[in-house]
Amino acid sequence: MSVSNTDQTTTQYSGTSGLMHEEPLLFEHAHEKATSISLPGVVGELSNELQAFARTENANIPGLSEPETVRHFVRLSQWNHAIETGFYPLGSCTMKYNPRVNEQVVRLPGLSGIHPDQPEESVQGALALLYELQNWLGEITGLPHTTLQPAAGAHGEWTGLMMIRAALDARGESHRNKVLVPDSAHGTNPASAALCGMQTVEIKSTAEGRVDLNELKAHLDNDVAALMLTNPNTAGMFESDIAEICRLVHEAGGFVYGDGANLNALVGIAKVGDMGIDCLHINVHKTFSTPHGGGGPGGGPVVVNDTLAAFLPTPRIEKVAETYKIIQQDETSIGQVLGSIGQVGVLLRAAAYIAAFGKNHLHKIAEDAVLNANYILARLKDSYHVPFKGLCKHECLLTDEIQNRHGIKTLDIAKRLIDLGFHPMTVYFPLVVHGAMLIEPTESESRETIDAFCDAMLEIAEACEKGNTEEIHKAPLLPIRSRLNETAAARKPLLVWPNC
Repeated sequence: MSVSNTDQTTTQYSGTSGLMHEEPLLFEHAHEKATSISLPGVVGELSNELQAFARTENANIPGLSEPETVRHFVRLSQWNHAIETGFYPLGSCTMKYNPRVNEQVVRLPGLSGIHPDQPEESVQGALALLYELQNWLGEITGLPHTTLQPAAGAHGEWTGLMMIRAALDARGESHRNKVLVPDSAHGTNPASAALCGMQTVEIKSTAEGRVDLNELKAHLDNDVAALMLTNPNTAGMFESDIAEICRLVHEAGGFVYGDGANLNALVGIAKVGDMGIDCLHINVHKTFSTPHGGGGPGGGPVVVNDTLAAFLPTPRIEKVAETYKIIQQDETSIGQVLGSIGQVGVLLRAAAYIAAFGKNHLHKIAEDAVLNANYILARLKDSYHVPFKGLCKHECLLTDEIQNRHGIKTLDIAKRLIDLGFHPMTVYFPLVVHGAMLIEPTESESRETIDAFCDAMLEIAEACEKGNTEEIHKAPLLPIRSRLNETAAARKPLLVWPNC
């Protein structure tokens, strides 16, 4: 029997006509009587071995035909927003489009059909591609030594800090246990430091949204192991004092760890190694168009300078004469951080993306991403509060200060955007400003898409100015669900259907 997920009837759009109709929203679907094929029963007695698996009750299978089953799950999928169906302006998350040519590349038989335990002489082609990717990442960042092992950005952070820990231990400075983290950092930074057994100290930002040099100097002592720095930072601002920041940390005996989450603003334009950064993880889903891990296969390669190279994880790929070797052991290595040399399917997608642009055109990624972000900022700056003045990089930061005068908060604006056909931007992050709205268009989006998004934002701002806020407070009205208790959903998720 069909089970409704709610006791109310909700207005929704039909799939293709655009007409609205009233119907119960069904997350489960079945027939009272089975209409699918019934298999013949067992003839004769079951063996003792099979008898242990015999059912004592009916299986309660829904009894749907294949077309009905497929249509049900496709309908459920259409209730979700996806990069294939619309714009994702999520700041910090970098939700760029994943080109389909990447998928074609990784499905080539010589790549998709290999096994992690194959002899290295039988996978020379794949190893050659991965080795070349290592070199490309080193060239792009100015940090020539690479590990492809980490399975995500946060995993890369932990790996990089473990290498820094090993380097400090090797030079007899195991007492260094303090990691400085700017208040504009990603939340994984202090978590990664804590997992490495280190203590984190927050560094405040200036009124311009950048690292406060005086604050930094005040915390530089003999206990500092590293500074973890995102550049451009999470407010979308370039740390213009980066060379001085790195010099100060190095003079104090510490390392500079670069959070590469915002590399999309620099790729092909500037090399973080030239800025003085010692170690950087690369979120390949953010910069090089691979799918987000989402708990599954991801990628967070780490690149380092000569000082940290000896501590790179094993196994790793090296070229010996004309043969590619998997180096399993290295006495100075921190050891293995993944069960293989890396998430090969994800890494090869990144290699395909880099190859598609080539060395002479890779800079277009950053140029277009920065241009798109500044275009949004230019269109919205008179209607929304801009906390930090000047040009942004790949993402722009706004707040709800103006709309708050009319009783409208960031969350209201985000929910209203859903009714206007857009996925909301990142809200209430970074924490350095109140009511944050962080918008990142990436290089993937056209001017037409960005203009439509800006028009929606301006429509909301104009409604606030005119006092037409009732609809905004009630938003969203069109999705199958309105406002959820997001705190409870995060802290006490109900993951089994009957409890939902």
